[in-house]
Amino acid sequence: MSPRPESMALRLARETCAAHAQALTDALSDIAARGFGPGDLDRLDKADRRLLDQFAYRYPRLQDDMGARLIPAVLTALGEDIVPMPALDRFNRLEQLGWLTSADEWMELRQVRNQFAHEYPESAEERFERFQAAVGAARRLIDLLDGFERRLEHL
Repeated sequence: MSPRPESMALRLARETCAAHAQALTDALSDIAARGFGPGDLDRLDKADRRLLDQFAYRYPRLQDDMGARLIPAVLTALGEDIVPMPALDRFNRLEQLGWLTSADEWMELRQVRNQFAHEYPESAEERFERFQAAVGAARRLIDLLDGFERRLEHL
C-alpha cells in the first residue's frame, strides 16, 4: 500500500525544511566564527561572499518552505481543513494549538526576512543592522522548526 498523499506531503516538507535548516545552521556557525562588523559587509572576500550568499539563500527558503509547505502539511495532519484558510488564519490556528508561540511573531519574522531580502539600505550601519536582525530571525526559525519536529514525533 502506498502512503497517503497527506503523509507524503508532510514527509517531503520536513525533509526540505531540514535540509535548509542544516545548511543555514552551518552558515550561522560560520558567520558567528567570522565575527562580521558593520564595515565588513562592504569589503567581502570570495569566501565571505559565498558564506553570505548561502545565508541569504537558505534563510528565506526555510521560512518560505515552512510557511508554504510545512505549516499546511502539519495542519492537514492534525485534521484541519486548510483549503478555505488564508495564511494568517493558519498561523493563528497553530498558535491556538500551541505549535507557534505567536502568529504575530511569525509575521514579524516574515517582515525581517522581507526587509533583508528585498531592501538595500544606503548606509553600512543600516545594512549591518538588517543583517543582524536576519541572523536572529534565522536562529528563531530553526528553533521553531525544531519545536515542530519534536511535536511531529508524537503524532
